[in-house]
Amino acid sequence: MRDLEALSTWVINLDRAPDRLARISAQLDGLGMAWTRLAAVDASRLRPEQRAQLDDAAYQQRHGMSPVLGELGCYLSHVAVMKAFLASPARFALVLEDDVLLHASLPTVLQGLVAQAGRWDMVKLSGVHSGTPVAVAQVAPGHALAVMLSRCTGSSAYLINRRAAQAYLQQPGGLLPMALPYDHVFDQGWRFGLKVRLVTPRPCGHDEMIASTIVAPPGATRKFHWTRRLPAFAYRLRNEARRLAHGLGQLLRERVAR
Repeated sequence: MRDLEALSTWVINLDRAPDRLARISAQLDGLGMAWTRLAAVDASRLRPEQRAQLDDAAYQQRHGMSPVLGELGCYLSHVAVMKAFLASPARFALVLEDDVLLHASLPTVLQGLVAQAGRWDMVKLSGVHSGTPVAVAQVAPGHALAVMLSRCTGSSAYLINRRAAQAYLQQPGGLLPMALPYDHVFDQGWRFGLKVRLVTPRPCGHDEMIASTIVAPPGATRKFHWTRRLPAFAYRLRNEARRLAHGLGQLLRERVAR
């Protein structure tokens, strides 16, 4: 694993979820990967200044539903990882949520990504939707680095470099305040000026044995009536048009660089 000495691995885990930490730590130890736990921001204990990081009006307009404080806790936890990463000497950070399922190919994929570090700023290693990937390079046997042309949500496993972390935290219009769930924002390469990629097939998945900690209060209805969701529909159309245009531009750059 000497090729990965410049990479730090961070596991986001709530203090009240030791069982989830045990599952992910067993996987990482089994793969021979060193890691650091980052205490997740607990939505049940948010401080006033943390709650102020949620732009509720923008969230409702763009997402068509009411936010859940668990989403804010998750969002701020990922921000905290980036701050810790930038405070370290590491060149790359592997960010893992504690409900991720790691496949045996992950270390080899990571080695391939580090070896081709100039081709990406953030790489998704898991995801919910297809992302319509177009392969641009092989990073490991059977695994390709790809440009995404459509949405691929999820943030349970991804790799970032220092440039990406700095863009997320420091540039105007960065991650904060929160106006959408984290996984709907951090892959907007056009917004942050980043080379966002996906590894396909994905070397990480979701552990179906673990239930999500981001849940709405009992009896609550989050999603608005469709008439109130029209601004969200319009936002998504614009967003996906930008994603497609950005992806096509990234593909062109990849091919010109060959």
